[in-house]
Amino acid sequence: MGGFFGAVSKRDCVLDVFFGTDYHSHLGTVSGGMAAYSEEDGFQRSIHNIQNTPFRTKFDAELRELNGNACIGCISDTSPQPLLMRSRLGTYALIMVGAIKNAKELVDELISDGSHYLSAMGGGKINVTELFGALMNQGNDFVDGIKYAQSKIKGSASLLILTERGSIIAARDTLGRTPVILGKAEDGYCVSFESFAANKLGYEDYRELGPGEIVEITSDGDTQLCAPGTKKKICAFLWSYYGYPNSCYEGVNVECMRNRNGQIMAKRDVSTALGAGVDHVCGVPDSGIAHAVGYSNESHIPYARPIIKYTPTWPRSFTPTDQKVRNQIAKMKLVPVHDLIRGKKLLFVDDSIVRGTQMSETAEFLYEHGAKEVHIRSACPPVMYGCKYLNFSRSTSDLDLIARRVIRELEGEEGEKYIEEYSSPDTERGKKLREIICEKLGFDSVEFQSIEGLIEAIGLPADEVCTYCWDGKE
Repeated sequence: MGGFFGAVSKRDCVLDVFFGTDYHSHLGTVSGGMAAYSEEDGFQRSIHNIQNTPFRTKFDAELRELNGNACIGCISDTSPQPLLMRSRLGTYALIMVGAIKNAKELVDELISDGSHYLSAMGGGKINVTELFGALMNQGNDFVDGIKYAQSKIKGSASLLILTERGSIIAARDTLGRTPVILGKAEDGYCVSFESFAANKLGYEDYRELGPGEIVEITSDGDTQLCAPGTKKKICAFLWSYYGYPNSCYEGVNVECMRNRNGQIMAKRDVSTALGAGVDHVCGVPDSGIAHAVGYSNESHIPYARPIIKYTPTWPRSFTPTDQKVRNQIAKMKLVPVHDLIRGKKLLFVDDSIVRGTQMSETAEFLYEHGAKEVHIRSACPPVMYGCKYLNFSRSTSDLDLIARRVIRELEGEEGEKYIEEYSSPDTERGKKLREIICEKLGFDSVEFQSIEGLIEAIGLPADEVCTYCWDGKE
């Protein structure tokens, strides 16, 4: 994913942006960066690799060197940024959160006439933020360029642009898949992905940008440069997985949604007697915990923490890109409480089951420490499609997904016609999917939240929420 924070103030606001950006560290672990602007020193910028070190430790020493009344910062899981760019639109710093799925085609198109070039990173990869900037620079002004670039990409792009006027231009992606939130203080304004980051720094909730809306922010207020569109498709995984518990998106708090989600799952289980006789309901740390609390409250099964994440060294939910490293980290960061595991029938709620690798190892881990039964609940439906719009899933093929692999094994390519049936727990295909997943991953039972239940927990109209990774509907 990735996240950003920016501020424009009548005072130096670099410290605000430092802490505001740090509050987005749960959204990525690849790189972090800040760019500031002052009339005396112009643009200043710093970028660091944060794969093995938290953002704040990398930038703490540089706070004395950055200064300005306008500043932007980001946590990125894709390309190093902010980028400083000079073009006919002027000199500016650019941050992009999102994904460009057709990057190769766009690069080929840009360089084919010989008038453009893009710097290559390690392995020949292209910095997608630079690619967006190259597209944007073909516009007559920032608004024209942003709209042009967003029309060309397949994926999504929300932006912060720090201008040489000392203002920030903020743009939400065309369908509003990710949030862009404005905050207001006595001496300025901020823009953030996570609402709690703004609130913690003393900014009051001001407003959220609509899908495709573009604004310019100064210390005196915001000016709308492009009105929002009418169609919205905000990512449901904001609430079920990668959003931070304190944040609100479209007026819906993450923690409260997760509690409701767990309650809805529990109601179904109680009605079908699924999971009867369980001793404890548990949440897989960290994003499964609130779902599990809701499940426990509704089912009246006691909540317990038989595994605890070692937060001093594993505080963030995202982990390195290498699958083997991720698997090893998943083992190392979870520490058992043996007295809550031995001889117990445990029901664990996790935010999702994607590949199944980590949940399989969690079940094995619990059995090794004496669990009698392990029941698994997924707080979202079976993941059937890799995300086309964000960098939520690193899957290179839908067959990386455990649900799709099972379908392929059962019916070959023909099974893809019946994905909707496989998603449902009430059909024969759906029951078979769950049976095979239990066999493969070592669960005593498994169930998934339904799309209808998830939408009910979020509380927004279904047509405003993106559910592509579960139902393939754009």
